[in-house]
Amino acid sequence: MTQRSGELFPAKGLIVSCQALPHEPLRGGDTMAKMARAAVEAGAVGIRTNGVFDILAIKQEVSVPVIGLIKRDIAGSDIFITPTINEVQAIVLAGADVVALDVTDREGRLEAVKPLIALAHKMGAAVMADISTLEEGIAAERLGVDLIGTTLSGYTSYSRQSDEPDFELLRQLSEAVKIPVVAEGRIWTPEEAVKALECGAANVVVGSAITRPQLITARYIKAMSRR
Repeated sequence: MTQRSGELFPAKGLIVSCQALPHEPLRGGDTMAKMARAAVEAGAVGIRTNGVFDILAIKQEVSVPVIGLIKRDIAGSDIFITPTINEVQAIVLAGADVVALDVTDREGRLEAVKPLIALAHKMGAAVMADISTLEEGIAAERLGVDLIGTTLSGYTSYSRQSDEPDFELLRQLSEAVKIPVVAEGRIWTPEEAVKALECGAANVVVGSAITRPQLITARYIKAMSRR
């Protein structure tokens, strides 16, 4: 397992998110592992993936660090990215180098997340905080996480709502914290990835634009239907 470090990924490198939810056509088998291998062969410096099965499979295919998470729906809760300590343990035991978890200011999460961070660190993994606002990012750094991702901007009711990447949040966070800030969310073009780096991102995560063909296809069809 990679030693916990704020410099886990080479600066300005691309991390590719290889995920398929249960209802999506690429779910299951070795599809995500092959996606990860292809991304690394092209130069990706890391992989982000969901679920024990895909963490295990991807770790067999690539040597770059893997960010693991488990998406779990809990009745009455909006927290679904690695919500409990059980998911943290499963992620690390599956071999993930980094545990990604929701560190938003909802449902007392900023307090509840403390033992999750502590366990991940005790087991030798780094922690990536998925946040949605500047205040959450600052709080996450104080909680001792290793990376901050803008993953949930636009996915909490109180964060900036936009179809575009939250470049302003990237700028603000990169100036406010000392740990690496990772750009993630709604990055569809190489130009947007470059702009994210210019806004201060240490790394960029791209998922749907690379690994979800049904969404890529839908974007083409939507654009063509306007002609």
